[in-house]
Amino acid sequence: MDTTVMLGRVVPDFELPATGGEAISLASLKGKNIVIYFYPKDNTPGCTLEGQDFRDQHAEFAKFNTVILGVSRDSLGSHEKFKKEQNFSFDLLSDSDETLSKLFEVIKLKNMYGKEVMGIERSTFVIDKQGVLRKEWRKVKVEGHVAEVLEAIKAL
Repeated sequence: MDTTVMLGRVVPDFELPATGGEAISLASLKGKNIVIYFYPKDNTPGCTLEGQDFRDQHAEFAKFNTVILGVSRDSLGSHEKFKKEQNFSFDLLSDSDETLSKLFEVIKLKNMYGKEVMGIERSTFVIDKQGVLRKEWRKVKVEGHVAEVLEAIKAL
C-alpha cells in the first residue's frame, strides 16, 4: 500500500472512529464524493469558523452527493461536544494515532507561541465517487475556503 496520497490516484481505504458512535471507512462511502478537511483543534477560533462554514453550506454539498468529514487528533469525546455545540450536520473523525494525518501528510512542524511543535496543518481534500483524490488544498486560510471547495465539487 502507498504510504501517502497522490492527486489522480485512488486513496487507500481507511477506517476511523467517528462521532455518533460509528467508525467510518472510505470503502463505506463509495459512490459519494467526499470532502475531508483536517483541522488543528476542536473549539479554537479558526477551526470553529471553518466547521461553521461547512455546516452552513452542508445542504449545497448534499445536492452533489457529497459527504463532509472533519478530522483532527482530538478525542471522540471532544469531537462529540464540539459537534453538538456547533450543531454540525456532518461527522468528525478522531485521528488520535495520526494514521490518516500521515497518509495525507498534514502533520507539519508549526510555531505555537514561540515553540516548535508537530501539529495538523489545515488542509482539505476532495475524493470522487470512485475513491480518486481529485483536489487538495494545503495551508488553508479559512475565509472563503468552503466556497472554493464547493466549486470544486460542482466541477466533478
